[in-house]
Amino acid sequence: MLNSEFSIANNPEASVKSWQPALVRFFAHALSYIFHPLFIPFYISWFITFIHPSYFSGFSDAGKKRVMIMITINAIAFPFITVVLLKALGFIDSFFLRTQRDRIIPYIASMTFFFWAQYALREQSEIPRILVAFMFGVFISSAAALIANIYFKISMHAIGMGGFIGIFFAIMQQNTMLMTWPLSTALLIAGLVCTARLIVSNHTPKEIYSGLLVGFICQLIGAAIQL
Repeated sequence: MLNSEFSIANNPEASVKSWQPALVRFFAHALSYIFHPLFIPFYISWFITFIHPSYFSGFSDAGKKRVMIMITINAIAFPFITVVLLKALGFIDSFFLRTQRDRIIPYIASMTFFFWAQYALREQSEIPRILVAFMFGVFISSAAALIANIYFKISMHAIGMGGFIGIFFAIMQQNTMLMTWPLSTALLIAGLVCTARLIVSNHTPKEIYSGLLVGFICQLIGAAIQL
C-alpha cells in the first residue's frame, strides 16, 4: 500500500489513468477501437464519396463502391494483414504495437500501401483531386510518423485525428460545401479520442499533441501539392 501511494505521488499521470472509473475506461477503449487510425481513411473517403454533394456527383453507385473497395483494401486490409503476419512470424511482440521497435516495419509497409493507393487514384483522371490529396496526406503522415518514431512513440491515433481535422479544413477552403458541422464534429471526435488515449494508453501529452499536429500539417501539405 505504501509502495502504491509512493508510486502515485511520484507519477501523477499514472494516478490520473489508474483512478478513472471503469465506465470511463470502457468508453475510452471503445473510442480507440472505433476511431483506430486504420479506419480513418475509410471514414474520410466515405464522406468525400457519399456525403459531399459535388465531388462524386457524376459517379454511379457502383463506381463509388469500387473506389471505397480500393481504399479499404489498400488502407485497411493490407496494413492489418501485415501486422498479423509480423505477429505470427515473431517480428513484433503485440498486435497493439506498444513499442517503437514494433512500429517500424508496419510504418514502412503502410507507407507502401498508402503511396500505391494515392498513385492509383491520381492516375484516374475522373477521380476528384481532393481524394488524391487526402491519400497523399495519409502517405506523408505515415512517413513523418516513421521519422518521429526514431525519437519518441508518437500517437498514431492522434495523427489520424489530426488528418481528420486537416482534410475537413482543406475541403472548407474550397468552398464546395458548408463545413461548419462536419468540421465541428471532427474537432469534437478528435478531442474525445485524444482524451481517450491519455486515459487508456501509455502515451504522454507530448506524444498526443505532436501526433495531432503532424496529422493536421501533413494533410495541409497534401492539399497544397495535389489541389
